Amino acid sequence: MNKILIVAETKDNIFKSNAFEAVTTGKHIAETLGTGFDVITVTDASDEQLKTLGKYGASKVFHISLTELNSKSPAAGIKYSHSAIASAVSNFANSGGYEIIIISGTAFGKEIAPAISVKTGSAVITDCTGYTVTDGKISMKRPSYAGKCNTNVNYTSGKIVITLRPNVFKAEVSETGSEIANVSPDSLNISAADFKTCVTDVVVSSGKLDVAEADIIVSGGRGLRNPESFKLVEDLAEVLGAATGASRAVVDAGWRPHGEQVGQTGKTVSPSLYVACGISGAIQHLAGMSSSKFIVAINKDKDAPIFQVADYGIVGDVFEILPALTEEIKKIKG
Repeated sequence: MNKILIVAETKDNIFKSNAFEAVTTGKHIAETLGTGFDVITVTDASDEQLKTLGKYGASKVFHISLTELNSKSPAAGIKYSHSAIASAVSNFANSGGYEIIIISGTAFGKEIAPAISVKTGSAVITDCTGYTVTDGKISMKRPSYAGKCNTNVNYTSGKIVITLRPNVFKAEVSETGSEIANVSPDSLNISAADFKTCVTDVVVSSGKLDVAEADIIVSGGRGLRNPESFKLVEDLAEVLGAATGASRAVVDAGWRPHGEQVGQTGKTVSPSLYVACGISGAIQHLAGMSSSKFIVAINKDKDAPIFQVADYGIVGDVFEILPALTEEIKKIKG
């Protein structure tokens, strides 16, 4: 009962940190329920890379070759297909009797989780930040009402698909040896019909860190007054090894690309450190970053809502504070 399957995601055939978070979380849930868990991944990663999942507790890893899966596509030269990957994972889960499927809530996870839910006849709970287990049943915690409160969500269906908010759950090393089992797409009844949508090319716009993946984020808002002033945010982000984020107002004004937007209509982030520069703290922005482990706010308005969620607050002019802060960090690191 309650057999668990964890979907591990890779980028450029390297496991992302959220894959290790999902494995660790699945391991803990399995131990609490007194059941087993397995990991499945669709990738062209090497055996050596696949075995890294064992460092986080995965004793059995099922591997579907992305190249073999793509060979079933009616279109040549595709990178991947979300619909085909969802079908492959779903067919495997159905045949293996898995009742709980855990996926990291990245852009990839958000894309395939609903499809897997439908194909496996499961309920789905998204963007989870915690859980409890009572009488053999999982209750998942997730933010509600733009992050104003947390809701404990139960399910009555026999199966469940769960997505985990990235950077919330901790990846823990347990050094378990992994057995790798290759799974042929032929055994999963994958056909051309499963390739409803295909990605034919992936273009990276810049070498900058993605806010959704970063452990440290420095974000700027309207308080910076103009797009040129974002150089101050970028300078601080560079010395901290951080990603650059932005509020919705800044993105709507065309100062920064949408990929940097943090908030309810942008990206939800949970870094170890979030530095908000000239951001007042509208509820939509707070919904996207309030689960950060430490929040530093810099704003000249002492009554700005951002200070209500900040662990450390600096009331002052960002044009004076940011250059001074950047220089001090350079001295400490250099």
